[in-house]
Amino acid sequence: MTSAPHSETGTRLGLKENWQQFSLLVLINAFVGGMVGIERTVVPLIGSEQFHIESTTLISSFIISFGVVKALANLVSGQLADSWGRKSVLITGWLLGLPVPLMIIAAPSWGWIVAANVLLGLSQGFAWSMTVIMKVDLVGPKGRGLAVGLNEFAGYFAVGVTAFLTGYLASSYGLRPVPIYLGVFYAIAGLSLSILAVRDTRQHVRLEASGLAKPPSQLSFREVFALTSFKDRNLFAASQAGLINNLNDGMSWGIFPLYFTALGLGVERVGILKAVYPMVWGVGQTITGPLSDRWGRKGLIVGGMWVQAAGLVLTGLTGQFAWWFVASVLLGLGTAMVYPSLIAAVSDASHPSWRARSLSVYRFWRDLGYAIGALSAGLIADRFGFAAAILAIGALTFLSGAIVAVAMKEHH
Repeated sequence: MTSAPHSETGTRLGLKENWQQFSLLVLINAFVGGMVGIERTVVPLIGSEQFHIESTTLISSFIISFGVVKALANLVSGQLADSWGRKSVLITGWLLGLPVPLMIIAAPSWGWIVAANVLLGLSQGFAWSMTVIMKVDLVGPKGRGLAVGLNEFAGYFAVGVTAFLTGYLASSYGLRPVPIYLGVFYAIAGLSLSILAVRDTRQHVRLEASGLAKPPSQLSFREVFALTSFKDRNLFAASQAGLINNLNDGMSWGIFPLYFTALGLGVERVGILKAVYPMVWGVGQTITGPLSDRWGRKGLIVGGMWVQAAGLVLTGLTGQFAWWFVASVLLGLGTAMVYPSLIAAVSDASHPSWRARSLSVYRFWRDLGYAIGALSAGLIADRFGFAAAILAIGALTFLSGAIVAVAMKEHH
Protein backbone atom coordinates (compact mmCIF):
# COMPACT_ATOMS: atom_id res chain seq x y z
CA MET A 1 0.00 0.00 0.00
CA THR A 2 1.51 3.32 -1.07
CA SER A 3 1.75 6.21 1.35
CA ALA A 4 0.17 9.59 0.73
CA PRO A 5 2.27 12.04 -1.32
CA HIS A 6 4.49 14.20 0.86
CA SER A 7 7.18 16.86 0.57
CA GLU A 8 10.48 17.43 2.30
CA THR A 9 8.78 20.05 4.53
CA GLY A 10 6.42 17.38 5.92
CA THR A 11 3.38 18.50 3.91
CA ARG A 12 1.21 15.49 3.04
CA LEU A 13 -1.94 15.01 1.00
CA GLY A 14 -4.88 13.00 2.28
CA LEU A 15 -7.79 13.20 4.71
CA LYS A 16 -6.18 11.01 7.36
CA GLU A 17 -2.92 12.97 7.17
CA ASN A 18 -4.69 16.33 7.58
CA TRP A 19 -7.70 15.36 9.69
CA GLN A 20 -7.22 18.06 12.34
CA GLN A 21 -7.19 21.00 9.92
CA PHE A 22 -9.90 19.32 7.84
CA SER A 23 -12.16 18.91 10.89
CA LEU A 24 -11.55 22.51 11.91
CA LEU A 25 -12.59 23.70 8.45
CA VAL A 26 -15.74 21.53 8.65
CA LEU A 27 -16.69 23.29 11.90
CA ILE A 28 -15.93 26.73 10.49
CA ASN A 29 -18.10 26.05 7.45
CA ALA A 30 -20.95 25.07 9.76
CA PHE A 31 -20.74 28.61 11.16
CA VAL A 32 -20.60 30.00 7.60
CA GLY A 33 -23.79 28.09 6.74
CA GLY A 34 -25.47 29.21 9.94
CA MET A 35 -25.09 32.83 8.82
CA VAL A 36 -27.36 32.06 5.84
CA GLY A 37 -29.67 29.94 7.99
CA ILE A 38 -30.68 32.92 10.14
CA GLU A 39 -32.45 34.32 7.04
CA ARG A 40 -34.14 31.26 5.55
CA THR A 41 -37.33 31.37 7.61
CA VAL A 42 -37.73 34.81 9.16
CA VAL A 43 -36.34 37.45 6.76
CA PRO A 44 -39.02 37.10 4.02
CA LEU A 45 -41.63 37.29 6.81
CA ILE A 46 -39.97 40.41 8.26
CA GLY A 47 -40.53 42.00 4.85
CA SER A 48 -44.19 41.01 4.60
CA GLU A 49 -45.28 41.31 8.25
CA GLN A 50 -43.08 44.04 9.79
CA PHE A 51 -42.43 46.27 6.77
CA HIS A 52 -45.78 45.41 5.07
CA ILE A 53 -44.26 44.87 1.62
CA GLU A 54 -46.82 43.36 -0.77
CA SER A 55 -44.59 42.84 -3.84
CA THR A 56 -42.95 39.42 -3.90
CA THR A 57 -40.25 40.82 -6.21
CA LEU A 58 -39.41 43.56 -3.71
CA ILE A 59 -39.28 41.11 -0.80
CA SER A 60 -36.96 38.91 -2.88
CA SER A 61 -34.63 41.87 -3.45
CA PHE A 62 -32.51 40.88 -0.44
CA ILE A 63 -31.76 37.54 -2.14
CA ILE A 64 -30.98 39.32 -5.42
CA SER A 65 -28.42 41.57 -3.71
CA PHE A 66 -26.98 38.56 -1.89
CA GLY A 67 -26.73 36.43 -5.03
CA VAL A 68 -25.14 39.05 -7.30
CA VAL A 69 -22.55 40.11 -4.72
CA LYS A 70 -21.74 36.53 -3.68
CA ALA A 71 -21.30 35.54 -7.32
CA LEU A 72 -18.84 38.41 -7.89
CA ALA A 73 -17.01 37.61 -4.63
CA ASN A 74 -16.71 33.98 -5.77
CA LEU A 75 -15.28 35.18 -9.08
CA VAL A 76 -12.37 37.01 -7.45
CA SER A 77 -11.93 34.66 -4.48
CA GLY A 78 -9.83 32.12 -6.39
CA GLN A 79 -7.51 34.84 -7.71
CA LEU A 80 -7.19 36.32 -4.21
CA ALA A 81 -6.59 32.87 -2.73
CA ASP A 82 -3.62 32.37 -5.07
CA SER A 83 -2.16 35.83 -4.36
CA TRP A 84 -3.10 36.56 -0.71
CA GLY A 85 -3.32 33.02 0.59
CA ARG A 86 -6.41 31.02 1.57
CA LYS A 87 -6.37 31.98 5.25
CA SER A 88 -6.29 35.74 4.59
CA VAL A 89 -9.33 35.53 2.31
CA LEU A 90 -11.18 33.39 4.89
CA ILE A 91 -10.57 35.97 7.63
CA THR A 92 -11.64 38.79 5.31
CA GLY A 93 -14.91 36.95 4.70
CA TRP A 94 -15.62 36.72 8.42
CA LEU A 95 -14.79 40.40 9.02
CA LEU A 96 -17.32 41.35 6.34
CA GLY A 97 -19.94 39.08 7.95
CA LEU A 98 -19.68 40.47 11.48
CA PRO A 99 -22.10 43.43 11.02
CA VAL A 100 -24.79 41.39 9.21
CA PRO A 101 -26.89 40.06 12.14
CA LEU A 102 -26.64 43.42 13.92
CA MET A 103 -27.94 45.23 10.82
CA ILE A 104 -30.89 42.82 10.52
CA ILE A 105 -31.74 43.29 14.21
CA ALA A 106 -31.56 47.10 14.04
CA ALA A 107 -33.00 47.59 10.52
CA PRO A 108 -35.49 50.52 10.49
CA SER A 109 -36.32 49.91 6.81
CA TRP A 110 -36.09 47.20 4.16
CA GLY A 111 -33.09 48.96 2.62
CA TRP A 112 -31.04 47.94 5.65
CA ILE A 113 -31.89 44.28 5.06
CA VAL A 114 -30.80 44.58 1.43
CA ALA A 115 -27.55 46.30 2.51
CA ALA A 116 -26.89 43.59 5.11
CA ASN A 117 -27.19 41.01 2.37
CA VAL A 118 -24.61 42.80 0.26
CA LEU A 119 -22.16 42.24 3.13
CA LEU A 120 -23.43 38.69 3.63
CA GLY A 121 -22.87 37.92 -0.05
CA LEU A 122 -19.27 39.17 0.15
CA SER A 123 -18.73 37.23 3.37
CA GLN A 124 -20.13 33.99 1.97
CA GLY A 125 -18.29 34.35 -1.33
CA PHE A 126 -14.96 34.60 0.45
CA ALA A 127 -15.47 32.36 3.51
CA TRP A 128 -17.40 29.45 1.96
CA SER A 129 -15.18 29.43 -1.14
CA MET A 130 -12.07 29.15 1.02
CA THR A 131 -13.39 26.26 3.11
CA VAL A 132 -14.13 24.33 -0.11
CA ILE A 133 -10.80 25.16 -1.78
CA MET A 134 -8.76 24.41 1.36
CA LYS A 135 -10.38 20.99 1.85
CA VAL A 136 -9.77 20.08 -1.80
CA ASP A 137 -6.16 21.23 -1.33
CA LEU A 138 -5.69 19.07 1.78
CA VAL A 139 -7.05 15.74 0.54
CA GLY A 140 -5.56 15.63 -2.95
CA PRO A 141 -7.20 14.08 -6.04
CA LYS A 142 -8.44 10.75 -4.62
CA GLY A 143 -10.85 12.07 -2.00
CA ARG A 144 -12.38 15.15 -3.59
CA GLY A 145 -15.97 13.92 -3.57
CA LEU A 146 -15.70 12.99 0.11
CA ALA A 147 -14.01 16.29 0.99
CA VAL A 148 -16.65 18.38 -0.78
CA GLY A 149 -19.45 16.23 0.62
CA LEU A 150 -18.28 16.78 4.20
CA ASN A 151 -17.78 20.51 3.62
CA GLU A 152 -21.22 21.04 2.11
CA PHE A 153 -22.80 18.73 4.71
CA ALA A 154 -21.52 20.98 7.48
CA GLY A 155 -22.66 24.18 5.77
CA TYR A 156 -26.12 23.11 4.71
CA PHE A 157 -26.92 21.05 7.79
CA ALA A 158 -26.20 24.23 9.75
CA VAL A 159 -28.47 26.16 7.38
CA GLY A 160 -31.28 23.69 8.14
CA VAL A 161 -30.76 23.57 11.91
CA THR A 162 -30.63 27.36 12.06
CA ALA A 163 -33.73 27.73 9.87
CA PHE A 164 -35.60 25.45 12.29
CA LEU A 165 -34.28 27.23 15.39
CA THR A 166 -35.12 30.69 14.05
CA GLY A 167 -38.65 29.52 13.18
CA TYR A 168 -39.09 28.06 16.66
CA LEU A 169 -37.70 31.18 18.37
CA ALA A 170 -39.79 33.46 16.16
CA SER A 171 -42.98 31.62 17.13
CA SER A 172 -42.20 32.34 20.81
CA TYR A 173 -40.35 35.68 20.79
CA GLY A 174 -41.20 37.35 17.46
CA LEU A 175 -39.28 37.72 14.22
CA ARG A 176 -36.67 40.06 15.77
CA PRO A 177 -34.28 40.29 17.60
CA VAL A 178 -34.03 36.93 19.43
CA PRO A 179 -33.79 34.55 16.38
CA ILE A 180 -31.01 36.67 14.87
CA TYR A 181 -28.79 36.44 17.96
CA LEU A 182 -27.66 33.05 16.60
CA GLY A 183 -25.87 34.93 13.81
CA VAL A 184 -23.91 37.04 16.29
CA PHE A 185 -22.54 33.86 17.89
CA TYR A 186 -21.69 32.27 14.52
CA ALA A 187 -19.77 35.34 13.33
CA ILE A 188 -17.68 35.71 16.49
CA ALA A 189 -16.90 31.98 16.70
CA GLY A 190 -16.03 31.64 13.01
CA LEU A 191 -13.75 34.68 12.97
CA SER A 192 -11.94 33.63 16.15
CA LEU A 193 -11.21 30.09 14.91
CA SER A 194 -10.10 31.34 11.49
CA ILE A 195 -7.58 33.74 13.02
CA LEU A 196 -6.27 31.50 15.77
CA ALA A 197 -6.29 27.95 14.39
CA VAL A 198 -6.46 27.76 10.58
CA ARG A 199 -3.26 27.17 8.55
CA ASP A 200 -2.87 28.06 4.88
CA THR A 201 -2.90 25.22 2.30
CA ARG A 202 -0.91 26.62 -0.64
CA GLN A 203 1.94 24.23 0.17
CA HIS A 204 -0.45 21.31 -0.45
CA VAL A 205 -1.29 22.75 -3.90
CA ARG A 206 2.42 22.91 -4.80
CA LEU A 207 2.88 19.31 -3.67
CA GLU A 208 0.00 18.03 -5.80
CA ALA A 209 1.08 20.05 -8.84
CA SER A 210 4.66 18.72 -8.54
CA GLY A 211 3.43 15.21 -9.28
CA LEU A 212 1.59 16.20 -12.47
CA ALA A 213 2.70 17.24 -15.92
CA LYS A 214 2.89 21.00 -16.14
CA PRO A 215 0.13 22.67 -18.17
CA PRO A 216 1.23 23.81 -21.65
CA SER A 217 1.24 27.44 -20.49
CA GLN A 218 0.16 29.57 -17.59
CA LEU A 219 -3.50 30.35 -18.23
CA SER A 220 -4.81 33.88 -17.75
CA PHE A 221 -7.96 34.48 -15.74
CA ARG A 222 -9.82 35.31 -18.97
CA GLU A 223 -8.82 31.94 -20.43
CA VAL A 224 -9.89 30.09 -17.26
CA PHE A 225 -13.21 32.00 -17.32
CA ALA A 226 -13.86 31.00 -20.93
CA LEU A 227 -12.89 27.36 -20.32
CA THR A 228 -15.11 27.03 -17.28
CA SER A 229 -18.06 28.92 -18.75
CA PHE A 230 -18.40 27.43 -22.23
CA LYS A 231 -15.24 26.09 -23.93
CA ASP A 232 -14.81 22.84 -21.96
CA ARG A 233 -17.96 20.73 -22.27
CA ASN A 234 -17.69 19.22 -18.77
CA LEU A 235 -17.05 22.59 -17.14
CA PHE A 236 -19.91 24.17 -19.15
CA ALA A 237 -22.32 21.39 -18.15
CA ALA A 238 -21.36 21.80 -14.49
CA SER A 239 -21.63 25.60 -14.57
CA GLN A 240 -25.12 25.68 -16.08
CA ALA A 241 -26.33 22.96 -13.69
CA GLY A 242 -24.89 24.86 -10.73
CA LEU A 243 -26.66 28.04 -11.86
CA ILE A 244 -30.03 26.28 -12.20
CA ASN A 245 -29.57 24.44 -8.89
CA ASN A 246 -29.11 27.70 -7.01
CA LEU A 247 -31.78 29.37 -9.13
CA ASN A 248 -34.35 26.98 -7.67
CA ASP A 249 -32.80 27.38 -4.20
CA GLY A 250 -33.07 31.18 -4.49
CA MET A 251 -36.70 30.80 -5.53
CA SER A 252 -37.45 28.54 -2.55
CA TRP A 253 -35.67 30.94 -0.16
CA GLY A 254 -37.86 33.88 -1.15
CA ILE A 255 -41.10 32.27 -2.31
CA PHE A 256 -41.68 29.25 -0.06
CA PRO A 257 -42.24 31.08 3.29
CA LEU A 258 -44.71 33.44 1.59
CA TYR A 259 -46.43 30.59 -0.30
CA PHE A 260 -46.78 28.41 2.80
CA THR A 261 -48.08 31.22 5.05
CA ALA A 262 -50.51 32.37 2.34
CA LEU A 263 -52.03 28.87 2.46
CA GLY A 264 -52.44 29.01 6.25
CA LEU A 265 -49.22 27.56 7.68
CA GLY A 266 -47.82 29.05 10.92
CA VAL A 267 -44.22 30.27 11.18
CA GLU A 268 -43.08 27.29 13.28
CA ARG A 269 -44.26 24.77 10.66
CA VAL A 270 -42.77 26.94 7.91
CA GLY A 271 -39.52 26.67 9.86
CA ILE A 272 -39.80 22.87 9.82
CA LEU A 273 -40.23 22.78 6.04
CA LYS A 274 -37.41 25.27 5.54
CA ALA A 275 -35.20 23.11 7.76
CA VAL A 276 -35.93 19.69 6.21
CA TYR A 277 -34.67 20.64 2.75
CA PRO A 278 -31.14 21.85 3.72
CA MET A 279 -30.77 19.24 6.48
CA VAL A 280 -31.46 16.34 4.08
CA TRP A 281 -29.22 18.13 1.57
CA GLY A 282 -26.47 18.43 4.17
CA VAL A 283 -26.59 14.88 5.57
CA GLY A 284 -27.07 13.34 2.14
CA GLN A 285 -23.80 14.79 0.88
CA THR A 286 -21.81 12.65 3.31
CA ILE A 287 -23.07 9.71 1.20
CA THR A 288 -23.28 11.21 -2.30
CA GLY A 289 -19.84 12.86 -2.15
CA PRO A 290 -17.96 9.57 -1.66
CA LEU A 291 -20.34 7.81 -4.09
CA SER A 292 -19.33 10.28 -6.80
CA ASP A 293 -15.70 9.19 -6.26
CA ARG A 294 -16.74 5.57 -6.94
CA TRP A 295 -19.60 5.81 -9.45
CA GLY A 296 -18.62 8.98 -11.27
CA ARG A 297 -20.19 12.43 -11.25
CA LYS A 298 -22.53 12.52 -14.27
CA GLY A 299 -25.26 10.09 -13.20
CA LEU A 300 -25.62 11.71 -9.78
CA ILE A 301 -25.85 15.18 -11.34
CA VAL A 302 -28.49 14.23 -13.93
CA GLY A 303 -30.55 12.20 -11.46
CA GLY A 304 -30.26 14.89 -8.79
CA MET A 305 -31.57 17.64 -11.06
CA TRP A 306 -34.56 15.48 -12.00
CA VAL A 307 -35.31 14.58 -8.36
CA GLN A 308 -35.25 18.31 -7.52
CA ALA A 309 -37.66 18.99 -10.38
CA ALA A 310 -40.05 16.36 -8.99
CA GLY A 311 -39.91 18.02 -5.55
CA LEU A 312 -40.70 21.44 -7.01
CA VAL A 313 -43.63 20.13 -9.06
CA LEU A 314 -45.04 18.35 -5.99
CA THR A 315 -44.74 21.58 -3.96
CA GLY A 316 -46.54 23.63 -6.61
CA LEU A 317 -49.36 21.15 -7.22
CA THR A 318 -50.30 20.36 -3.59
CA GLY A 319 -51.55 22.31 -0.61
CA GLN A 320 -51.02 20.13 2.46
CA PHE A 321 -48.15 20.09 4.97
CA ALA A 322 -47.53 16.33 4.54
CA TRP A 323 -47.03 16.65 0.77
CA TRP A 324 -44.83 19.71 1.22
CA PHE A 325 -42.73 17.75 3.71
CA VAL A 326 -42.22 14.93 1.16
CA ALA A 327 -41.40 17.51 -1.52
CA SER A 328 -38.84 19.15 0.79
CA VAL A 329 -37.18 15.76 1.33
CA LEU A 330 -37.02 15.24 -2.45
CA LEU A 331 -35.50 18.69 -2.92
CA GLY A 332 -32.89 17.88 -0.28
CA LEU A 333 -32.07 14.47 -1.79
CA GLY A 334 -31.76 15.86 -5.30
CA THR A 335 -29.53 18.72 -4.21
CA ALA A 336 -27.35 16.34 -2.17
CA MET A 337 -26.80 14.27 -5.30
CA VAL A 338 -25.85 17.32 -7.34
CA TYR A 339 -23.88 19.66 -5.10
CA PRO A 340 -20.68 17.78 -4.20
CA SER A 341 -20.66 16.01 -7.57
CA LEU A 342 -20.58 19.34 -9.42
CA ILE A 343 -17.69 20.77 -7.39
CA ALA A 344 -15.78 17.50 -7.73
CA ALA A 345 -16.47 17.44 -11.49
CA VAL A 346 -15.03 20.95 -11.84
CA SER A 347 -11.99 19.93 -9.78
CA ASP A 348 -11.54 16.83 -11.98
CA ALA A 349 -11.47 18.91 -15.15
CA SER A 350 -9.09 21.60 -13.79
CA HIS A 351 -5.29 21.50 -13.41
CA PRO A 352 -4.14 22.29 -9.83
CA SER A 353 -2.36 25.41 -11.11
CA TRP A 354 -5.69 26.99 -12.11
CA ARG A 355 -8.19 24.91 -10.14
CA ALA A 356 -8.91 27.62 -7.54
CA ARG A 357 -9.74 30.07 -10.32
CA SER A 358 -11.88 27.52 -12.18
CA LEU A 359 -13.81 26.75 -8.98
CA SER A 360 -14.31 30.48 -8.43
CA VAL A 361 -15.75 30.86 -11.96
CA TYR A 362 -18.04 27.86 -11.43
CA ARG A 363 -19.18 29.30 -8.10
CA PHE A 364 -19.76 32.67 -9.81
CA TRP A 365 -22.24 31.10 -12.22
CA ARG A 366 -23.74 28.87 -9.54
CA ASP A 367 -24.45 31.65 -7.06
CA LEU A 368 -25.63 34.08 -9.74
CA GLY A 369 -28.52 31.61 -9.79
CA TYR A 370 -29.70 32.97 -6.43
CA ALA A 371 -30.31 36.39 -7.94
CA ILE A 372 -31.80 35.11 -11.19
CA GLY A 373 -34.06 32.69 -9.31
CA ALA A 374 -35.30 35.26 -6.81
CA LEU A 375 -35.93 37.89 -9.50
CA SER A 376 -37.61 35.61 -12.04
CA ALA A 377 -39.71 33.80 -9.44
CA GLY A 378 -40.76 37.11 -7.88
CA LEU A 379 -41.87 38.50 -11.24
CA ILE A 380 -43.76 35.31 -12.16
CA ALA A 381 -45.38 35.14 -8.70
CA ASP A 382 -46.53 38.78 -8.85
CA ARG A 383 -48.12 38.16 -12.26
CA PHE A 384 -49.35 34.56 -12.11
CA GLY A 385 -49.15 33.45 -8.47
CA PHE A 386 -46.75 31.46 -6.28
CA ALA A 387 -47.61 28.03 -7.68
CA ALA A 388 -46.91 29.13 -11.27
CA ALA A 389 -43.48 30.40 -10.25
CA ILE A 390 -42.61 27.13 -8.49
CA LEU A 391 -43.77 24.97 -11.44
CA ALA A 392 -41.88 27.09 -14.00
CA ILE A 393 -38.63 26.74 -12.05
CA GLY A 394 -39.29 22.99 -11.73
CA ALA A 395 -39.50 22.66 -15.53
CA LEU A 396 -36.25 24.61 -15.95
CA THR A 397 -34.51 22.32 -13.44
CA PHE A 398 -35.55 19.23 -15.42
CA LEU A 399 -34.21 20.79 -18.63
CA SER A 400 -30.85 21.51 -16.95
CA GLY A 401 -30.47 17.84 -16.04
CA ALA A 402 -31.12 16.92 -19.67
CA ILE A 403 -28.34 19.28 -20.78
CA VAL A 404 -25.88 17.53 -18.45
CA ALA A 405 -26.99 14.14 -19.83
CA VAL A 406 -26.12 15.27 -23.35
CA ALA A 407 -23.07 17.49 -22.79
CA MET A 408 -21.02 15.97 -19.96
CA LYS A 409 -18.49 13.19 -20.46
CA GLU A 410 -17.69 11.02 -17.44
CA HIS A 411 -14.22 11.66 -16.03
CA HIS A 412 -12.30 8.61 -14.85
